[in-house]
Amino acid sequence: MSKKLFEPTQLGPTTLSNHIVMAPLTRSRALGNVPNELMAEYYRQRATAGLIITEGTSPSADGLGYARIPGMFNQEHVTNWQRITETVHHHGGHIFLQLMHAGRIGHSLNLPAGAEVLAPSAITAKGQMWTDEQQLLDHTAPREIRTDELARLRDEYVQAAKLSIEAGFDGVEVHSANGYLLSQFLNPHSNHRTDQYGGSVQNRARFVLEVARGVAEAIGPERTGIRLSPWGVDADMPHYPEMDETYAYLAEELQKIGLVYVHLVDHSSMGAPAVPAETVDTIRRLFTNTLILSGGYDAESAEEALQSGRADLVAFGKPFISNPDLVERLKTGAPLAPLNPDTLYTPGPEGYIDYPTADGQPAGTFSPSYQA
Repeated sequence: MSKKLFEPTQLGPTTLSNHIVMAPLTRSRALGNVPNELMAEYYRQRATAGLIITEGTSPSADGLGYARIPGMFNQEHVTNWQRITETVHHHGGHIFLQLMHAGRIGHSLNLPAGAEVLAPSAITAKGQMWTDEQQLLDHTAPREIRTDELARLRDEYVQAAKLSIEAGFDGVEVHSANGYLLSQFLNPHSNHRTDQYGGSVQNRARFVLEVARGVAEAIGPERTGIRLSPWGVDADMPHYPEMDETYAYLAEELQKIGLVYVHLVDHSSMGAPAVPAETVDTIRRLFTNTLILSGGYDAESAEEALQSGRADLVAFGKPFISNPDLVERLKTGAPLAPLNPDTLYTPGPEGYIDYPTADGQPAGTFSPSYQA
């Protein structure tokens, strides 16, 4: 019996070759925050996924909180990303750009001159951030975003989405999860605002919905998805009493906007609290377009999620790092290769494009003039 996981499916206007999504994975290979040929090879090797969602990519200079993450806010970014989208499409894949403004999760040493760490409120996140200049440092204290600046921030997302389509992407995923800027608005521990963007559940969700609506109006809701992490505790984001109410409200409003998908993250496989089944069921009931579930899946559990109707697509993250041929391995039952944690975020090709396929062969033959 053929498995649904490996059958073609539709995502809005896009026909995917299977139900497998490559989840966004920060890999920190974009020197100068510019995509490059090394990244093109990395995504080419993984183009057998039904859908690739890129690593978090900032819509503005202020959002580049991490070392060596890419941007999408100028023509150089467009030109270099276009090389990547063309490569993925040439090899039969489809690819969405994830728009991620890091907000308070960052350090000023990782930002270009003139940029600054911004957040809904001037509350410094606990923890540290890697900087190439001085290694690990405490997060920079953010500046609170003024109310009159929020339209500009929304428009940065909108412009980045337009540039993404210009660069050949099939769509974009708005990142409102994992403790970054948009999810910082949702959580009362990071949002102490007293204007119309703070206080109630509806107010804290306001900016997320303004961004989602603006992007959808600019490039079409059928090319706009969003990532959410209900019950997530990433990046100094404790739980709060209205959490389920917040995500039920978001699901209802995102359905009205008509986004093509909601991507729900569950990091319990990495030690975080599990997302309660009733939370997922509520979102599933209120948001009736495509639902992507992500977090610790294997071929068997992914198939069960699809067959039961709990998910329309299933995303795999870390397994794609060390298994460029993950789709084939899942199909044949071949063992998965472990990843090397020491090279997850280092510059250069090691631990990035040199993982072999299941038969021991190189996944690519790449020898660019890449300088780490």
